[in-house]
Amino acid sequence: MDILELASALLLIIGAAFFLAGTIGLLRFPDVYTRLHALAKADNLGLGFTVFGLLLQAPGVAAGLKLILVWLLALAASATLSYLIARRALAKGIVPWKSEEGER
Repeated sequence: MDILELASALLLIIGAAFFLAGTIGLLRFPDVYTRLHALAKADNLGLGFTVFGLLLQAPGVAAGLKLILVWLLALAASATLSYLIARRALAKGIVPWKSEEGER
């Protein structure tokens, strides 16, 4: 196993860890707004690390550019959908969660 394959595997593992963190945030956070934040941030970072891990194994420049394009489209879609979901939740009267005064 050469250094390029090792770096690629490490980036893919880090990407999977971010996907796992986003999934845990989706299940554990108290309201729609914090869940959206967890998913948008963690999944975008997870996809970014995954794409960079796959770029190291890409057979050519065209394949690498396609991977980057997919990542950029996913970033734009994630931001747009998060905004629309949060806007709809606010319009339906779902208020953001606030912790109790004794908690931190």
